[in-house]
Amino acid sequence: MNEEILERVYQENLEERLIEHLAKTCGFSYEKAMDLYYTSKLSDKIYLGKDGIQYLDYKVLVQIFLETEKELLE
Repeated sequence: MNEEILERVYQENLEERLIEHLAKTCGFSYEKAMDLYYTSKLSDKIYLGKDGIQYLDYKVLVQIFLETEKELLE
């Protein structure tokens, strides 16, 4: 496997864990958490690898999401 493939697999696993934790933390269905995540600015930052944010722990990323994307939760 080359580095690009490994990075993509890592990112997919990160997003899955992040969405599951978001659903559990907020009491959302998995589908709602997935919808919220993929419409967030955070998902774009992770996808683009801005500032190495994709290497933070998924629980930290959920906290960042909850603090910075409050408008999505209303």
